[in-house]
Amino acid sequence: MMENPLANLGDLTKPATVLIEKISDAVGGIFKPFQIVRVAKAGAEAERIRAESKIQVTDLHRRAMQRFLEEEAKKQSNMEDITQKALPYLEEDSSPQDMGGDWLTNFFDKCRIISDGDMQVLWSRVLAGEANTPGVFSRKTVNLLADLDKEDAELFTSLCSFGWVVRDTLVPFIYDDHDDIYNTHGIDFDSLSHLESLGLIQFSKLAQFQLVSLPKTVSASYYGKSVELVFPKDAENGLDAGQALLTRAGQQLARVCGSKPVDGFFHLVHKRWTNRSLVLKSESEQSAPVTADSPAADR
Repeated sequence: MMENPLANLGDLTKPATVLIEKISDAVGGIFKPFQIVRVAKAGAEAERIRAESKIQVTDLHRRAMQRFLEEEAKKQSNMEDITQKALPYLEEDSSPQDMGGDWLTNFFDKCRIISDGDMQVLWSRVLAGEANTPGVFSRKTVNLLADLDKEDAELFTSLCSFGWVVRDTLVPFIYDDHDDIYNTHGIDFDSLSHLESLGLIQFSKLAQFQLVSLPKTVSASYYGKSVELVFPKDAENGLDAGQALLTRAGQQLARVCGSKPVDGFFHLVHKRWTNRSLVLKSESEQSAPVTADSPAADR
């Protein structure tokens, strides 16, 4: 029988230990040391014996019980895997002790059926992100994530690969959904419409969105490369944002989706802005490496 991989808290960092203890309190002790599990199983066996003394347990009952135990074991394994994968993403100054118990209960209620390894990584990043900064992921975002299949998540990650950070907001600059640079990465009219139906983006089929109320000078960055834009007016300037904007849930999930930059896209956008006389100066790639988590890492 496999032991709980999270039972030995002594080998973990303090934030990891606090997170696991917090999860145990919120989700009914699912990560308590292994001996507690054995006590619970002993109690369950005693209950089974008492039940068999009162009713006739048929083969159907036994098969149902076996199915229930197998399903619960799989869910338990999924929850433990996601928690274990979250630990490397914890920051030294994380605050898992401030995570909401209701948030954790809802999170594990939704993620317990996730067995795909890649999707577990996404869920683990959400868990770690909430531990690092409690409140950064809403329950609505967690519930939306639960409705995504792997193909949806991969499509959203592709969209975020076109995202620039402008004034702390991630903007996927999709200027023309027929352009090859988007289509070769799966971004077209149909995929954008699908992402809109999932609640991850707003999609304008006929017109461009605008970033409004911008000051005279604005910095924009794309995976560690940045430009400074200068507008004609001292205030209340606008910038074409393309055909898609991330919703609040989309903004939150973009932080952890694992997107990577698209070759040539920085220069495409840079040229567009240069042709409109907006680029004041360009900065070389920052010395600190940008992670593959998302362009939101620049925030």
